Amino acid sequence: MTAPRSGSAWDEVTRRLLGLADGREVHVEVDAPLGAATTYRVGGTAAVRVGVGSIDALCAVAIEIAGTAAVDGLATEVVILGRGSNLLVADGLHDVICLIATGSLDEIVIDGDQVRLGAGVLLPVAARRTAAAGLGGFEWAVGVPGTIGGAAVMNAGGHGSDMAASLVEVHLVDLSDGQTRSVAAASLELGYRHSTIGPAEMITGVTLSLIERKVAEAEAEISEIVAWRRQHQPGGANAGSVFTNPPGDSAGRLIERAGLSGFTIGGASVSTRHSNFIQTEPGASAADVLAVMGHVADTVERRTGVKLVTETRTVGFSDHQRAGVRARSAVGTIGGGA
Repeated sequence: MTAPRSGSAWDEVTRRLLGLADGREVHVEVDAPLGAATTYRVGGTAAVRVGVGSIDALCAVAIEIAGTAAVDGLATEVVILGRGSNLLVADGLHDVICLIATGSLDEIVIDGDQVRLGAGVLLPVAARRTAAAGLGGFEWAVGVPGTIGGAAVMNAGGHGSDMAASLVEVHLVDLSDGQTRSVAAASLELGYRHSTIGPAEMITGVTLSLIERKVAEAEAEISEIVAWRRQHQPGGANAGSVFTNPPGDSAGRLIERAGLSGFTIGGASVSTRHSNFIQTEPGASAADVLAVMGHVADTVERRTGVKLVTETRTVGFSDHQRAGVRARSAVGTIGGGA
């Protein structure tokens, strides 16, 4: 741990969080890399990063964050980080608290056809573990490089399925008061890359209902998905699909048709293998990535009339910058003055 930043309204919340740090269930780091923890590998730092290893630890952290509302004029902004596979962080230092699930929030429990997955479990790991247990319905997740928590928030999916197909319930902590809740999937208004889970609600785990399937069949499907993605999608530093698919069409097809495959600004470029991916090279900046997104969105709309919307969530950009690419913020706000 390093000393809290001085001369800032963040001193109060930083002191509160450092007071909870025990090196096991609560780990606190000040001025911590945030962009470097994303799959784009670009962007700046967070004022405070907190790893929470249990539900009790998260509740305690949430209560301390909410307590900063007693400080005049202080609204605490929070970013929940999984693997960072759907996140673009602006360059520079950001007055946000980054929360990361660790420890028991990475557990997998299989009970018959019911599966409880901690928020920090990686989707490919969950897909392989459930297949090996003779359960089907989650094979699609092997190709999505994110965590269960993030997947539930955005109803991630691929290969003809999504989280909504098997999700029974989500378990979360409301960061505004530190209270735990379980919410039925039917109440989340799950749609294409959408749920009603807010940016100030941190998922601790989910419950899935899967189906019995022969292990060999499930593992064969997983192998097919992995092979398909290796053939059709780029490796390297990227955040997967940048734009959601318009109804009845493909964002990648529209981008390629607009002649944008390979388009480059600075160290960021549209992939020549899959046009709905943006790749970053060493030395790239978050500003490069956002500029490519903006140019792609503008060009596609001008040439086709289709307004592309990003899957990518952002941290540290202004409302004006995000509006330019129809991007969503990943920041939740807690408190806000006496």
